[in-house]
Amino acid sequence: RTMGNGSEVVSSIERRGAEMADLVITVSYAMQDELIQSGFSATKIRACYNGVDPQKYSLERVGGEKAKEVRQRYGLKDDDLMVLFIGRLVWIKGVDKLVRAIPQVLEKVPNAKLVIVGLGEMRDYLESLIRNLNLQDVVKFRFEFIPEEERIAHYAACDVAVYPSLYEPFGIVTLEAMSMEKPVVVGATGVSGMREIVVTSGSDQCGFHINPNDPADIAWGIVNSIQDPERKAQLGRNGRKRVLERFTWDRAAERTAQLYAELLESKKSEKPPT
Repeated sequence: RTMGNGSEVVSSIERRGAEMADLVITVSYAMQDELIQSGFSATKIRACYNGVDPQKYSLERVGGEKAKEVRQRYGLKDDDLMVLFIGRLVWIKGVDKLVRAIPQVLEKVPNAKLVIVGLGEMRDYLESLIRNLNLQDVVKFRFEFIPEEERIAHYAACDVAVYPSLYEPFGIVTLEAMSMEKPVVVGATGVSGMREIVVTSGSDQCGFHINPNDPADIAWGIVNSIQDPERKAQLGRNGRKRVLERFTWDRAAERTAQLYAELLESKKSEKPPT
């Protein structure tokens, strides 16, 4: 998460814990691979995806008026297409590249608007960036962490959710947007659990993988998500279907219980006969 610049104390505690543990559960195969490359024992690592509550994150729960209020808060017109980013405003999340992608999005989708919600060290830089790019009327900021119900309303209001992270072990926000029947555009280079979540081709496609270092590629993903209304709706339906099939908390609990049971069974077989 710190791209090699984290605390040595924390790293040593994590490594010691992994050495002592009989089982290490991580949230994605991408993270599993990174742990193995970092010297963790491959034989004791298992992946177990996070989940989302599809009853809570449901488009049917959010009335049209609530979604309309969100859009009005940012000055969006009825025919504007809302591109949403929710998260920490830190370099690893790639928000600056997302802003730089917007001029290219506007070439194909002139009624697109970007809404950025979150707090972080990049605030001053991002505000300066949109002034330099003359995007004050297109990029709308809300510099705060919002409650869950309001976050759900933002998903309901948007047309596509974009998370161009440079490093993301999992990315629950991706599941939240998918559960709300929204297309997703996600960073897919380096360590990216989101790459495992999002299907990018075929009849189950629910979004796009992009290079988070390339604004042109981010723009490509956004445009292809929202340019065609029918395709946008189908991507959203596919996303919710995928959540229901693979990414609920019930699924996560079942998988966790299975891993514990397998570990206990292996320990029984290790015991010498009495």
